[in-house]
Amino acid sequence: MATLCRDQIHQEVQDYYGKELQKSEDLKTSACVTSARPLPKLVRDALKHIHDEVVARYYGCGLVIPECLSSCRILDLGSGSGRDCYLLSQLVGEQGHVTGIDMTEGQVEVAKKHIAYHMEKFGYRKPNVEFFHGYMEKLGDAGLSDESYDIVISNCVINLAPDKGAVLREAFRVLKPGGEMYFSDVYASQRLSETIQQHRVLWGECLGGALYWRDLYSIAEEVGFSPPCLVTASPITIGDKELEDIIGDCRFVSATFRLFKVPAGSWARPAQVIYNGGIVGHERELVFDANFTFKEGEVVDVDAEMAAILQSSRFAEKFLIRAGGAAALQGCCCKGAKVSRGQLHGWVKELRPECPMPSE
Repeated sequence: MATLCRDQIHQEVQDYYGKELQKSEDLKTSACVTSARPLPKLVRDALKHIHDEVVARYYGCGLVIPECLSSCRILDLGSGSGRDCYLLSQLVGEQGHVTGIDMTEGQVEVAKKHIAYHMEKFGYRKPNVEFFHGYMEKLGDAGLSDESYDIVISNCVINLAPDKGAVLREAFRVLKPGGEMYFSDVYASQRLSETIQQHRVLWGECLGGALYWRDLYSIAEEVGFSPPCLVTASPITIGDKELEDIIGDCRFVSATFRLFKVPAGSWARPAQVIYNGGIVGHERELVFDANFTFKEGEVVDVDAEMAAILQSSRFAEKFLIRAGGAAALQGCCCKGAKVSRGQLHGWVKELRPECPMPSE
């Protein structure tokens, strides 16, 4: 198969998603196939209202739907045909707003075509969604200003960008203080060979540009985000023999992380927190990440990083935060992270060796 030079990546990916792929069944690997994880009823009901063409042109690697969304301003990087944007449109409500940006013009056209349909379906008087054709490494070119969003999401697209650092820097720039980047993407067990990185189909299938786990952590720190908190991870299967031979012993996972833009001067010590409940769809229990689950009214010891996140973000009013907590937890957002397959334990543990992995 033809190989790919780095300066051709954007054009080749646009062609792959705009011309070669017409439906999700055209994909050759499971990298961009939605997880079988059960969806909340709120999300299932919202999905029923989305136009069939928008759903058919969806190639994401899993729903990226964080909690506590009412009236939020959300930016979707790599919004494609707009499925996640129209889903989020319902969850933020008419007073919220969702912006989608994608580099594939055909996908953006599909998304724009159905704005009126969805606003009528949702019963909104005016649109609370907009779509731009552009690059997530250059959000300023689309007119997106500093500190203008509460949440930035992306769904299996950062791997498609040649410069991952630029994507995270732009996301950090447009987020408000206390804002969150909540994203699903593909990660590799090792840094990729030139053969993999230059393979056209592997780029289109979200594998050729996958980050090595450790590099996500170093880029996030460099940009200024809080340490990445692992939410979920699942292995990727390769259903094509030719691609398997090229990949060799490299392993891939689809994983969801959350990063926060914690302002300077935020809470800087361990704490005890109590979830007050009340988040729609998570009234009694909030599964924040693979380490922290908060039950209504229950006291939970958290490290300084988690205390700062809760205190400075949109979650602040949902929690009572007080001094205390276990100092030993500090600095380990992924402590206790469970992965869905035992084979992944080794290299997830390698990512943060100070974090012991539990048994299955």
